[in-house]
Amino acid sequence: MADMSFRNHTFLLLVLFGFLGLISFPAEAAIKKYQFDIQVKNVSRLCHAKPIVTVNGRFPGPTIYAREGDRVQINVTNHAKYNLSIHWHGLKQYRNGWADGPAYITQCPIQTGGSYTYDFNVTGQRGTLWWHAHILWLRATVYGAIVIMPKPGTPFPFPQPAREFEILLGEWWNNDVEEVEKQGNRMGLPPNMSDAHTINGKPGPLFPCSEKHTYAMEVEKGKTYLLRIINAALNDELFFAIAGHNMTVVEVDAVYTKPFTTQAILIGPGQTTNILVQANQVAGRYFMATRTFMDAPIPVDNKTATAIFQYKGIPNTVLPSLPQLPSGNDTSFALSYNKKLRSLNSAQPKFLPHMSQWDPFSCFLKQHIFCDAPTALLQAHYFNMKGVFRTDFPDRPSTPFNYTGAPLTANLGTSTGTRVSKLAFNSTVELVLQDTNLLTVESHPFHLHGYNFFVVGTGIGNFDPAKDPAKYNLVDPIERNTVGVPTGGWTAIRFRADNPGVWFMHCHLELHTGWGLKTAFVVEDGPGQDQSVLPPPKDLPAC
Repeated sequence: MADMSFRNHTFLLLVLFGFLGLISFPAEAAIKKYQFDIQVKNVSRLCHAKPIVTVNGRFPGPTIYAREGDRVQINVTNHAKYNLSIHWHGLKQYRNGWADGPAYITQCPIQTGGSYTYDFNVTGQRGTLWWHAHILWLRATVYGAIVIMPKPGTPFPFPQPAREFEILLGEWWNNDVEEVEKQGNRMGLPPNMSDAHTINGKPGPLFPCSEKHTYAMEVEKGKTYLLRIINAALNDELFFAIAGHNMTVVEVDAVYTKPFTTQAILIGPGQTTNILVQANQVAGRYFMATRTFMDAPIPVDNKTATAIFQYKGIPNTVLPSLPQLPSGNDTSFALSYNKKLRSLNSAQPKFLPHMSQWDPFSCFLKQHIFCDAPTALLQAHYFNMKGVFRTDFPDRPSTPFNYTGAPLTANLGTSTGTRVSKLAFNSTVELVLQDTNLLTVESHPFHLHGYNFFVVGTGIGNFDPAKDPAKYNLVDPIERNTVGVPTGGWTAIRFRADNPGVWFMHCHLELHTGWGLKTAFVVEDGPGQDQSVLPPPKDLPAC
């Protein structure tokens, strides 16, 4: 392509182990201000009452509404006993990692009694994203939606819906979730699975003491509705369906897709999916339902949470019907569904070079457990602090093996440390995420902070660098910020490193993040005045 001018090209293979302020804003932008008070509130679900950490006493928390081009200022005041930070999942935060939120990566957490204002611009993005706590397991209850509307006068690339609804899928534990995590760590085992899934914080009437804890949305026959669906669960990929109604997928992770119709969707932790649904059935009450997808021999919470899709004028005495969700281990549905996700524009994305132009050098990330540093990596990078992290993340596995063959329990020399990969500004990166058979294969939803990426390829088994790139989709690959690596398989993504700073990349299964399935990229400053990390805000929390 004639307009290709990249400084270098990087090819990375990540081997996954399932078990081991001064900020420039455009003058015309509106300023949206929010106050988040982190506070403890007693909440009852499943006949159990317990104190949970909330934002403004709400579970789930409030929705952030903005428009593309707006400036958003969210002052977070921490009244809880836990130190805490909040991540604005999917927002690119160009040059402004100080507002990204992952604790000890871009900031130290807000201590009890402290405040911090996340001040950021919404640039070149519109759609559904979300926010959540980014320390410990606090995002079990500290989360909410982000709705970004297009610029004024810019329509959706699909029919205007009559109304929109946010649908947040989550998990609920009867016990204190932080104690559940600590107990698992003490025993060296996975913590106890959740006691229920939830839809907008409510498990639905299939659970005890839950008649009043059921979310319902009212629709009118003949109208079309937009559902902004978010998987805020800690550890579960989820199916979602509406009884008797087809859904049309039109967006994932705040990027428009080629529309396609489906009876169910699959959505991994951290992902968002917008669907259109027509109220075109016999007026009645229909269950919306969600349940776990797991195609590996791993115990999960497989109970079904429900909410109600209710036609106007239908009394609550009418019993809803249940949708036919895919089987909990339906691998074929998962692979088929993800294959249907394609970018809306069919033109080849500008920075996806033809294979004849792609000249990667081989760079492989080996088996390595990432350890948090005592100070934020972005601060250490910006102020050139020594001894906080190393930029020598290994180039290739020290012990190559049959990654997806028979389960292995042997010690393959896994190392620990705070080691990151350094990327030159404006370099193009191809990253292959490879599942492994250490103890067992398992699907991994991987999230990259600060960027979207294109999912150019995926497959089952071991990635073959000699044959698999020829099968890449370089025409209309889906663009997103969180991607599922299939069980016993691999996924290849590409992105352009044009956002300077330190950017976290991790499995969005909270269990695996805590166990070290994470890393970070240090993207160097560029040569231009607007290509370097902005100075830190004055109220950045101290370490």
